[in-house]
Amino acid sequence: MASNFQTFNFETQIPQELLISQIMQIHATISKLESLRPSKQVNTLLNHLVKLCILPSSIDIESLPQEVKTMRESLIPLCGKAEELLELEFSTFISLTPNPIKNLTIFPYYGNYVKLANYETKILKENGVMHAKKVAFIGSGPMPLSSIIMAMHHMESTHFDNFDIDEKANEVASKIVASDKSLEKRMKFVTQDIMEVKEKLGQYDCIFLAALVGMSRGEKVKILGHIRKYMKEGSVLVVRSAKGSRAFLYPIVEENDMVDFEVLTIFHPMDDVINSVILLRKPKA
Repeated sequence: MASNFQTFNFETQIPQELLISQIMQIHATISKLESLRPSKQVNTLLNHLVKLCILPSSIDIESLPQEVKTMRESLIPLCGKAEELLELEFSTFISLTPNPIKNLTIFPYYGNYVKLANYETKILKENGVMHAKKVAFIGSGPMPLSSIIMAMHHMESTHFDNFDIDEKANEVASKIVASDKSLEKRMKFVTQDIMEVKEKLGQYDCIFLAALVGMSRGEKVKILGHIRKYMKEGSVLVVRSAKGSRAFLYPIVEENDMVDFEVLTIFHPMDDVINSVILLRKPKA
């Protein structure tokens, strides 16, 4: 299976036709699998897909043929499901170890989360967001690494509310956090659809929106509008997006999707971090 794939390095820009044909080949295989639970085959396919998507490429998703766009719309939820199952497996395992917080580093993409947190912290600081009292993380999942890394290394006195629609995800995530008493005091898990959270959104100085909350463009725009309506004036929203070939893994948030926000920063990483970071502010009336 894997022998059909060519390998490239960060220096070479992969030809667009080759990139697309390899991604379509992976999609064809992934979509036929009975389960997306972690296994040798699933892990190999996803690792290869990630490696392809972070190669330098000048691909523009909007200009791709319809058949490729349709494939991408099917690929993103498949990758999202596989990511969720991978997180659930690792978080369940880690929650049963003697010191879960110390064992988070065994998660395969831990290093990526550390780099992303560094980028986001730098962006927040550059835009004057230094001492957020309360932060909401929307779509924290079973392995809330972003919140944990932020809380332990960048926002050491901030209170975090993690919102996720999946009760099982919150259950296993809170077990990990409960192993560190000082962290547990500052971190809560809330099982709720963010579209049902209203006035409470006005409590936060800073809100993070995970990349996979709102898979389609329509959903994402609706969620952004809802958050904007209820968040407090002058507070900021960190939105994770994707650019170029990374958009085969995650949805794109376009500038005209961010109606009535002040766009402070749009950052596209050039390394192995997949998500772009957009910093928005709700203007004061």
